[in-house]
Amino acid sequence: MPTAEIKENIPASAAAVFALVHDYQRRLEWDTLLREAYLEPEFSEARRGAISVCRGKFLLGGFALRTQYVSFEKGKLAAVKLLDEPPFFETFAASIRHFEIDAETSEIIYKVNFTAKPRFLRPLLHPLMRAVFVWETRKRLKALKVFFKSSSG
Repeated sequence: MPTAEIKENIPASAAAVFALVHDYQRRLEWDTLLREAYLEPEFSEARRGAISVCRGKFLLGGFALRTQYVSFEKGKLAAVKLLDEPPFFETFAASIRHFEIDAETSEIIYKVNFTAKPRFLRPLLHPLMRAVFVWETRKRLKALKVFFKSSSG
């Protein structure tokens, strides 16, 4: 199962970064990967058990990942697991951890693991998909950093 870990220092508190990352009303203000992001109607906010849908941009296939929060500790940790099987994914899970560095800076650590499908293409898909995840996640976290630098978050 391929895994990846991407880190970035953000010029804001862990609580502020966490709040923005999991605010689906504002997600598209900074997220460079997505063209759509929302919580399913029965959930008014992100929390353990909430179900989110994130649809990627067309360039990356444009398909949606429907995930459920399996951990949610405000300001510190959120983790999700895949609920359906969109194209190319048999499994998918991700976590985002937030750590205070000082009064004005925090670190965000994004971890992902997944299994590609179809099985016979895994030797090709796993390294390709991992590389795309790392590249896109670095881009997203840099955009999040820029967002906080250029606004009040």
